Amino acid sequence: MTTELDLSDAQLLRYSRHILLEELGVEGQARLLRSHALVIGAGGLGSPALLYLGSAGVGTITVVDHDTVDVTNLQRQIVHDLAHVGAAKVDSAAERIASINPEVTVRALRERADAALLDRLVAEADVVLDCSDNFATRHAVNRACVAHRKPLVAGAAIRFDGQISVYDRSDPTDAERPCYACVFPEEASYEETRCATMGVFAPLVGLIGTMQAAEALKLLAGIGSSLAGRLQMLDGRSLQWDEIRVLRRADCPVCGQRREG
Repeated sequence: MTTELDLSDAQLLRYSRHILLEELGVEGQARLLRSHALVIGAGGLGSPALLYLGSAGVGTITVVDHDTVDVTNLQRQIVHDLAHVGAAKVDSAAERIASINPEVTVRALRERADAALLDRLVAEADVVLDCSDNFATRHAVNRACVAHRKPLVAGAAIRFDGQISVYDRSDPTDAERPCYACVFPEEASYEETRCATMGVFAPLVGLIGTMQAAEALKLLAGIGSSLAGRLQMLDGRSLQWDEIRVLRRADCPVCGQRREG
């Protein structure tokens, strides 16, 4: 059983506001310190998610992004600053996290999140946060999470509209919890929208990315109930949240019964 002796005096002080929470406490904080989160994307959603994972003391954070910081990113991607324009986003994010919490290990990978890379990285992680901006990557991340039975915290934001859910197929006997492909089938036709052409309300990505961090931290610490089976959607114009129940598809080509059987 975890005891206070597992945390140094400096850690007890740094994480004291977490430790004061009855639901979290010393044991929950110790779990965070031993945990490994994989974050795909260091942009608008990844920025707040990475900052909160790092400040909360997640022991190892792997961040994957192939892009560099552009001045147009600074309107919403709060992990970056002017000094890092032109630098790799993953390196910029790693430096920022280190400036807040140097005891966190950040693995910065400037690569595209393809199937081979995801297969290796997802297997190593305890939770995966999809902070990417395109359906191809989202489906690739989902396939890897289902294959390795790792919980996926997926967010999206464009214009004034955001959404978040948890897709947790870690228990293949659970007949109700869907994977991402159950809700957004890969064969379906979705309009691919980008911030560069459609715009995005700056605080919206902060709201969704922060909630992704919250869901990930709850999963890692073993507290509360996750958004698995629930899709929450935010209208940034009115700040109105809507929630719908989402169910598993028995014929899903990624997590369907015939595939897992």
